[in-house]
Amino acid sequence: MANKVQPIDKLRLGLAVSVAKSVTFGVRTLRLGAASVLPGSIARRIQPKLLQSLSQQVKKGIILIAGTNGKTTTSLLLRTMLEEEGYRVAHNSTGANLENGLVTALMESTDLFGNLNVDYAILEVDENIVAKVLQPIQPKVILCLNLFRDQLDRYGEVDSISKRWTKAISTLAPDTVVIPNADDPTLSYLGQELSQKVVFFGLTEPEKYLEAIPHAVDSIYCPNCGHSLDYQGVYLSHLGDYTCPSCGFAKSEPTLKSREWEQVLVGLYNKYNTLAAATAAKELGMHETIIRKAIPKFQPAFGRAEELNINGKKVRILLSKNPVGTNETIRVVTESNNQTTLLVLNDRVQDGEDVSWIWDVDTEKLVQRGGTLIVSGDRVYDMALRLRYSQKSIDNKLNLIVEEDLRQAITTALENTPENETLHILPTYTAMLDVREALTGKKIR
Repeated sequence: MANKVQPIDKLRLGLAVSVAKSVTFGVRTLRLGAASVLPGSIARRIQPKLLQSLSQQVKKGIILIAGTNGKTTTSLLLRTMLEEEGYRVAHNSTGANLENGLVTALMESTDLFGNLNVDYAILEVDENIVAKVLQPIQPKVILCLNLFRDQLDRYGEVDSISKRWTKAISTLAPDTVVIPNADDPTLSYLGQELSQKVVFFGLTEPEKYLEAIPHAVDSIYCPNCGHSLDYQGVYLSHLGDYTCPSCGFAKSEPTLKSREWEQVLVGLYNKYNTLAAATAAKELGMHETIIRKAIPKFQPAFGRAEELNINGKKVRILLSKNPVGTNETIRVVTESNNQTTLLVLNDRVQDGEDVSWIWDVDTEKLVQRGGTLIVSGDRVYDMALRLRYSQKSIDNKLNLIVEEDLRQAITTALENTPENETLHILPTYTAMLDVREALTGKKIR
């Protein structure tokens, strides 16, 4: 994987990196943000081939992680595993997953001349640009986590995304390792169509099936022939065990037996993240003992089941940015004994400007259990209306508090949380950044 940067690009590479590092220093010194995107943007103007030039220098290869949910947690888990083995790893850990963010992350590990000295690079990539970056990156391993409806105004339907992925991946080297989620019919089919080396991850625990398929799912039809799939059961959304009665398409066999692997974070979705990271680590040649040793050492990323202590009160932040993810965070809340929840809904570009997806969320489960629900964010009244419509009767024991000002909403939520309970905060992406800044005083962007 490690190829020398072409001499013709050396000077431009060094200039681009030096300028970018100066920008990074200035932004962080002045506390203007994390400088996770701007340096890459500036550097690419100086050297348009920067992503390719840096990628070629990664000694053992690049692991590309794509999917609607779970990218950040999976990539951090895998990083923990690789560093346990002693490898040096570059990683876009802030979640900046477009081209400028990828370049910025790689430059973090270079010297002033653009020389990159790492064994692996883990790059979580926005699902909409996977096809665009595969050629310059030339990944050693591709992890395909899941495909759900997310920001339809930007991405379109999952079928169109998977077709673009399949077409782009099929052009890569035969020894590229592709690791799709077997429980996702669309991705299982993607893996079955490729000529590269393909291994699968997924659950093999029927006892964890949901009682029924959620009312709004993304893919319950055969990706091969279009016939309705027969589900033996679902774990979340359309992820489960299935066959097609028409053409015989069926779930691929996962490499690992899921019940043999522990998870460190709440929520079944984090079991998927654990299995994905472990499968990738094994494909990279890591011994299973090292992989298992690393899992308990994992620390969650900001906002992803992250737990904080604020003025003696326990707070857990559960990023909730689309129907599937929010249904799962609601499941975490409703399975606990904690009665106070803060929901924060924004509609900025990074969130997706179309918030109609909240009507596909099973908020009824949250409302029916009662307790105190505080709502805030740019679209606070949309969320409040959704919750009101979730009430079966006005007699429902629900204390709904609507607060436009986020900081006041947080204060109110903490005041309503008993000392022995945990405040759950369910924010969209930019709302999560705002919440963390309000709670910790630290700016992430």
